[in-house]
Parts: sequence; C-alpha cells; structure tokens
Amino acid sequence: MAPSTLDLISHRLRNQKLTRSSFRRPADVVAWLGAVQAQDYTGAKWALGQRANGLTDVEVDRAFDDGAILRTHVMRPTWHFVTPADIRWMLALTAPRVSALMAHYDRKLELDAAVFARSHAVLERALRGGRHLTRAELAAALARARIVALGQRLGHLMMRAELDGVVCSGPRRGKQFTYALLEERVPPARPLTREEGLAELSKRYFTSHGPATARDYVWWSGLSTRDAKAGIEMVKPAFQRAAQDGMSYWFAPSKAAVPQRPWPFAYLLPNYDEYGIAYKDRDVLMDRSLIVPPTVSIAFQHLVVLNGRYIGGWRRTLTATAAGVAVRPLRSLKKDEVRAIAGEAERYGRFLNLPVTLSQA
Repeated sequence: MAPSTLDLISHRLRNQKLTRSSFRRPADVVAWLGAVQAQDYTGAKWALGQRANGLTDVEVDRAFDDGAILRTHVMRPTWHFVTPADIRWMLALTAPRVSALMAHYDRKLELDAAVFARSHAVLERALRGGRHLTRAELAAALARARIVALGQRLGHLMMRAELDGVVCSGPRRGKQFTYALLEERVPPARPLTREEGLAELSKRYFTSHGPATARDYVWWSGLSTRDAKAGIEMVKPAFQRAAQDGMSYWFAPSKAAVPQRPWPFAYLLPNYDEYGIAYKDRDVLMDRSLIVPPTVSIAFQHLVVLNGRYIGGWRRTLTATAAGVAVRPLRSLKKDEVRAIAGEAERYGRFLNLPVTLSQA
C-alpha cells in the first residue's frame, strides 16, 4: 500500500527524533543524523536541542568547545556539525566532489594546487602544538607568507584546508570561532574503504531521515547520483521501500509504533533544520492550501511547523537577559494552534535559560 502524506510526515518526525528522543548529548544527535547543517551556529544548536531531552544551549556550547562535536565543511558545500568519530571517513568520501564543485571559483581566485599546498603548510605551522587561532589570525599568518588571503580568497583557502583534513573547528574564544589542526583535535580512527563509507552514509541518512528518495539523498549528501545509488544498493536489504506518486521512498523498518502527539502540535524549527533542508523534494512539508509568496524561501528561514507541515516563519531576537520569538503565519491561527506554538516558544526559552516573549509579526 502506498504511504499517505501523513504516514511520511509521522515517520520522518519519529526518525528525526522530533516526536520522541532518548538522546541527552549533542554528539548523540549529530551521530544519529550523520551530519547537521550548521552555518547558522545559533540555529544549529537549537536543532540539536529539539532532539535531545533537557539539553540546553550552554551544554551544546560546552560540547563544541570540548570537541565532542565539530563544525567543518563536509557536504554540498557548507558547514555541518559532525562527530570526531565520523569526520575523517566522511571527508574522505565527500570532500573530493565538493572540491571539484569549487574548482571553477578557485580558478577565478587564482587558487591552484601549488597555492593550496603552501597555504596548508602555513596553517599547519601556525596551529601546531595545540594552538587555536581565529580566521583573522590565520589570515595574518598567510599574509606574512606572502599568500593573499582576503575576502573570498581567504574563505576558499580555509574551506580547502577543511576539506583536505588539515583543519577543523577549535574551541570558541568568547564569541569568535577558532580553527585547530584536525590531527591534534580528533583521536585516530580506523579508516573506512570507499565502499564502507558509501554504505555507512547511506545507512545513516535513510535511518535518520527516511522515508526519503534517492533524489533527496543526492541533495543532502552532495554525492553524485551514481555514488548515491551505489550506496543505496549496498544497504537496500536492510530497508523497506514504499512508492508514492511514482517515487520510491526508503526507510528503516521498525516494529515500534510511530509516536503520536496530540493535535495540533507545533515546532519552531531553525533555518537549515534537517527536517526541511535534508530533502530535495519538499512537497511533503508544504501545506498545499497555503499561498507562499514568491519572496519566501522555506529553505532559508526559521520554520513554523504545525502537525508536520510548514505554515509560516519566525524570527528570533536574543539578548543576554531575554529572548523574543516573532511568528509570521501564512494563514490565520486557531486558538489551540496559538497555544501549541506558545508551548514551543516556552521550550525554546528553557533551552536558552531565558524568559521568552512570543509575538506575531
């Protein structure tokens, strides 16, 4: 029997650990999802907070500073949270394709293999011995070595160093991010063969994000269609397939009932949350009765989700002593829906350990 849209939503919410979770540590969530998009560090922390019991913003910061979770360019390309246990094999699998995708821009910036070799050497010398330096400090070190490191060029030099496994995130210095040498920050781990890596990434994605299609997986992973399909073939016996509208959806079988929340239930998801960003086809997320203005991109704003469907956006205002949540729905909200959203705003306040004010924009 073909799954209904409600079935797809319910299973995704469960598998993404939004409906119910036994996790308590940030690293547990990141390892389960494989990688968590994290260019918006504040939003990505809340994505972890929604998937772990009692987790707070301070605890995610502590895990990041301690190196229990890392932030690096690994897929598509953009920053993701990954675990130390996964960073090496994941980079070995995904970095060559990301580097190839960036080659056109590198040429425009006059960056080639020789320049990258020189810049890698400078970064290694600057960070050697457990030093953790900011991007500005590393730019100065590159400049002293007569390597132009300004604007986009600096960004590409640092991204390539991440993709090549030279550097990764270090502990924050106040509100500034630092870099560390990956070999000093991350304990040694057994390398995976390319086939093992493909199988592991495929298993992680469809277990934690399924039901999902091969097209979704290609988008999320940044792998070629050929590699993604090869990975699916490797793990196919362990997964179930469901067909809807001519598409094949893969997911891990489970004897446990899908947890149900009393309706209406709400989520205030951050921008780039895996529930929205991890799928190429977002029809399941959309309420087709809504008219979404062409100026609104659901992929890049904070999402108000009711009963698993997108119904509007929200923005945050954070100070040292308070938090504000302003909701902008695309339709009128019923009283019980407002109460559900208010409950989520309160949960966000508990995560931040701040009083929160809810308003409608």
